[in-house]
Amino acid sequence: MRPASTTDVYGQIAALVARYARDESPESIIGGLFLTRRCAPSQPLHADQRPSFWLVAQGRKRLTVGGETLDYGVGDCLLVALDLPVTSRVIEASEAHPHLCVGMEINTPRLVDLIGRLPDRATSPKAEIRGAAVTAASSDLLDATLRMLRLLERPNDIAAMAPLIEEEILYRLLTGPHGARLINIAMVEGPGQKIARAVAWLRSHFSQPLRIGVLAELVGMSESSLHHHFKAVTNMTPMQYQKQLRLHEARRLMLSEGADVGAAGYAVGYQSPSQFSREYRRLYGAPPSRDLASLLPSAAA
Repeated sequence: MRPASTTDVYGQIAALVARYARDESPESIIGGLFLTRRCAPSQPLHADQRPSFWLVAQGRKRLTVGGETLDYGVGDCLLVALDLPVTSRVIEASEAHPHLCVGMEINTPRLVDLIGRLPDRATSPKAEIRGAAVTAASSDLLDATLRMLRLLERPNDIAAMAPLIEEEILYRLLTGPHGARLINIAMVEGPGQKIARAVAWLRSHFSQPLRIGVLAELVGMSESSLHHHFKAVTNMTPMQYQKQLRLHEARRLMLSEGADVGAAGYAVGYQSPSQFSREYRRLYGAPPSRDLASLLPSAAA
């Protein structure tokens, strides 16, 4: 039997994603495995992206991180190595050829454990590496991803086999083009790991006033070093990162919990309604009330 070609593998991945993706949620019955299907290009989606990797089996997608645009499609692997506020949209999809994508959340403790077991792996910090990037997907990574997806056809095998395949996928990422990116974020006391700690603190305290000196001391860096490395990894300053977290959460509060504009702005740390409205419009293209009305027609009544 001849080995499956890359085209064959993508075809099998696409078929499984099309069969098991659910319209109401990207989550699958395998914890940490996500499947998405869209039959038309989408509007921009603003979200906080967790560490994860993504393969497109059909169609094309665009991710924007701090003003940097990453397009990826069939043949590409997107890696997000740490929590990042992003804007994403499907740019190529149709009823006949829907956009089909599979993603896996990166389990950081398992990643760190695996790094410790890699023989002779160069783990020197590389501070200039971005926290998100697109590279070519290797045949080994595709093969492991396909085997993970096939577990959806054999649910009784998931508990025993999914953790093993997940570790193999992490290994393929670590030993491929994304390896230095992951090691940079996971290394204890490396610059990337310090930025990851700064990101974690910002996510937990985004509604509080940001004092760069306090944050720099917390992660063990000088203020200038924090600014430099934070920008290198996230393509944003700490202030820009905090601002996006605030605005994403304010929008969620209004859309999902029915908060009014003033309450949502105050809840995420804005003391000035005009500043909240101005910064919201800059990110979403419309002031809060108009944006809300366009997304929830009943809000305009």
